[in-house]
Amino acid sequence: MVDASPDTLSGPQGPRPRKVLSRRNIFLYGTLFVITVYYALPLYVMIVTSLKGMPEIRLGNVFSPPVEMTFEPWVKAWSEACTGLTCNGLSTGFWNSVRITIPSVILSIMIASVNGYALANWRFKGADVFFTILIFGAFIPYQVMLYPIVIMLREIGLYGSLGGLVLVHTIFGMPILTLLFRNYFTSLPEELFKAARVDGAGFWGIYFRIMVPMSLPIFTVAVILQVTGIWNDFLFGVVYTGPETYPMTVSLNNIVNSTQGVKEYNVNMAATLLTGLVPLSIYFVSGRLFVRGIAAGAVKG
Repeated sequence: MVDASPDTLSGPQGPRPRKVLSRRNIFLYGTLFVITVYYALPLYVMIVTSLKGMPEIRLGNVFSPPVEMTFEPWVKAWSEACTGLTCNGLSTGFWNSVRITIPSVILSIMIASVNGYALANWRFKGADVFFTILIFGAFIPYQVMLYPIVIMLREIGLYGSLGGLVLVHTIFGMPILTLLFRNYFTSLPEELFKAARVDGAGFWGIYFRIMVPMSLPIFTVAVILQVTGIWNDFLFGVVYTGPETYPMTVSLNNIVNSTQGVKEYNVNMAATLLTGLVPLSIYFVSGRLFVRGIAAGAVKG
């Protein structure tokens, strides 16, 4: 029996309450506030500048909100700004980026998911060597491969086309995506795979009926990584495409770095924000699944 006398129950019970304004909390939240301001302030300046007219911008008050809000810079950035010899704005580059990003993301994720599934669950001969070579390719600098890929695309007739750039993004996206899918599939219960084998399911049956339905978080991680990387790419876009097939980032560079006429900072800011809307929207829509995918084994060895 436990003595429940008043003497044994006297005194405070439970953990000691923490001070709200302790030095630890002040340092923690102060650091987070400084980091937030550091990243949010440039975005704020871009937004307010894109909503001002040029006379108001010339006054020099960068941080003040617009006195007379106007969306004309956004319209001009989308459909009228000059990106070289043409003045169609970012609209042409946007649709080029869409035609590049969608097939590149689908192909690279499909191939990498099958690679990761095979490496994690099917112990074929030479799997370790194949995986080592594939991962080694992820650490080769892109700049080293630029000229050889130019020659390869020229020989197969895809240089300067959207199809050639889709092929490049698909190849360069496979190593890191294969690593992500392999690690995720390895973290799944092996009993499910063995039970499916006992029931007579084959390679593709297990992949489509078991692995894919259980892998929504890692597929979300892969989509976010690929869309962000491909949409924001400038180097491959400017090297492997031509003026008619430039992606949105190359068009943005041509607008911002144009030396003809008056420097329209409001149009430049609006064009920059328009270029970044797609990856930002994907992060906001699927951010929770991204965190789940990372926590569920996306970066486990």
